[in-house]
Amino acid sequence: MIAFLLLGALALVGAVVTVAARNAVHAALGLVGTLLSVAGLFASLSASFLAAVQVIVYAGAILVLFLFVIMLLNAHQPVTGRDPVPFVRELAGIGGVILAGALAVIAFSYRDPQPLAQGTAALRGGTAGAVGETLLTRFLLPFEAVSVLLLVAIVGAVALVRRPAPQPDGVTDAEGVALPGELPERTAPEGGVRA
Repeated sequence: MIAFLLLGALALVGAVVTVAARNAVHAALGLVGTLLSVAGLFASLSASFLAAVQVIVYAGAILVLFLFVIMLLNAHQPVTGRDPVPFVRELAGIGGVILAGALAVIAFSYRDPQPLAQGTAALRGGTAGAVGETLLTRFLLPFEAVSVLLLVAIVGAVALVRRPAPQPDGVTDAEGVALPGELPERTAPEGGVRA
């Protein structure tokens, strides 16, 4: 019980750091703490496979991906200035209150869908075979949807960091964007010949 309370408190502290940190790297480190604490919670519940997957996939691979995106976007500097989206904090607060209310309704109206002994027997001790069989048969569509979502996130990160090719100095189109392959028109000094 002490381990559960300690790991739960660490997970909450990491979550608060993740949300409240102004530096993106500090937020990612808070997320690492949360994910490792959740892995510890899984281990304390004798779900060793889920604990290992939590550490390897989320605290390892996904966090490395997040850190690469942070570094590629040069987002490791603190956030300053005003928000680019107006009223984003107010909307986030309203969304948070609605989410908390929905979770409270779910928590107080929850009924166990099957007896605990039957659910425990269906898990077969939380072994890799039982989890894999359930994941790749009954939950195949959500599993593949998550993989497509991660792929879209990677493509979006690459699109965000793509830098335009260097352009010749001084040549712009109607919108002020440099045109590739054109040289600027030069004017000669007074009385001279234009090049």
